[in-house]
Amino acid sequence: MSGGKESGNFMTFQISQRGKEYLKTAEALLHAARTMTDGAIARQLETLADDYQRRAEKASNVDAAKALARSAPSAEPE
Repeated sequence: MSGGKESGNFMTFQISQRGKEYLKTAEALLHAARTMTDGAIARQLETLADDYQRRAEKASNVDAAKALARSAPSAEPE
């Protein structure tokens, strides 16, 4: 996976602010799924939470790439 650094056997990622918001939503969806008595709805909420977790990772990777591009020296001559 890109955007992370290896720490032992685990990959660690810096989560962007946008990624953190997606993760907060995913956590809320998982919490709601755990309190659901209807199993079908609980599974839909869990699937939606998984999607938000993927969005968090993707958003953080995109944000990191944009930050890296902004910090890279310009290739244009002055």
